[in-house]
Amino acid sequence: MDWTMLLGGVAAGLLISVVTAPAGVSGAVFLLPVQLSVFAVPNPSVTPTNLLYNVVAGPGALWRHSRTGALRGPLTRRLVAGTLPGVVVGAVVRVFALPGPTVFRLLIAALLLPLGAWLCVRTLRPARKRPAAEPSPRTVTGLALAVGVVGGIYGIGGGSLLGPILAGRGVPVARVAPAALAATFTTSVVGAVTFALLSLTTTEAAAPDWDLGLACGLGGLIGGYLGARLQTHLPETALRLLLGTLATTLGALYAVQGLF
Repeated sequence: MDWTMLLGGVAAGLLISVVTAPAGVSGAVFLLPVQLSVFAVPNPSVTPTNLLYNVVAGPGALWRHSRTGALRGPLTRRLVAGTLPGVVVGAVVRVFALPGPTVFRLLIAALLLPLGAWLCVRTLRPARKRPAAEPSPRTVTGLALAVGVVGGIYGIGGGSLLGPILAGRGVPVARVAPAALAATFTTSVVGAVTFALLSLTTTEAAAPDWDLGLACGLGGLIGGYLGARLQTHLPETALRLLLGTLATTLGALYAVQGLF
């Protein structure tokens, strides 16, 4: 891989993460189509490459959140406890029984498009009735497990799914973002190791593209710290709008890719 490609990876990781980190999204879900379309990373190698990006990029935002004490609390523990076993299951499914990528794109679009639009509308025009109660601990853990499986299959951290759902259920984005990023980081470590082990048992390209993953991760490390620092200066309304806009944009992107 030449230096132009590596510098492009650094730039892509930095730009994506500095925008997405304030909302609790690592940026891997937006990096996935860039890797496929721009850097031509083959399947299924693109999945562990995305997980490698999360592993390298994650500490930037997490270090910033740890300094403010935002990582303490039961929400972080529940998300991590649910996503960790899910990502292992997802990695096995990705290598040995992968469903078609078109189905995945359409399912993600069907979830995120209405969810993101609803979150934006609820933020701009809040309902007069009492806001919805936060989900129960069991519901949070079950949701994290399902998102962990999806993350293991497609190499997305899960914050792009967990964030809008939890924020839509009334959990403040300032609480959701650090917990979602912590879950993304820990599951990405486990997922990357799982893929590395699975690559020894199959002829498929299951190992990550190390050079590109590290380059994108380096950019994400810097951008994640800057994004997490920016979060403390943004009001809850701005964070909810950012999260809703990201979800809607991602849903529209995958809808176009799935249909065309």
